[in-house]
Amino acid sequence: MSDLRQHVQYYWIRFTSSVESDRDRGEVSATTVVMAAALIALAIAVGATLSTRIKDKANRLNLG
Repeated sequence: MSDLRQHVQYYWIRFTSSVESDRDRGEVSATTVVMAAALIALAIAVGATLSTRIKDKANRLNLG
């Protein structure tokens, strides 16, 4: 258990120092913007695919 706690603590320290470093610079890199756009596009594509599959499955149900 202590090993897991050490890992979590290490990553938390790295995360907070990264946030502080970014705050000091006050800028957003182009890579961050591109990655955010790619993730948003992926989420929209997955949502559209799931929605289409669910609608098709619902339309195939024989209720009568």
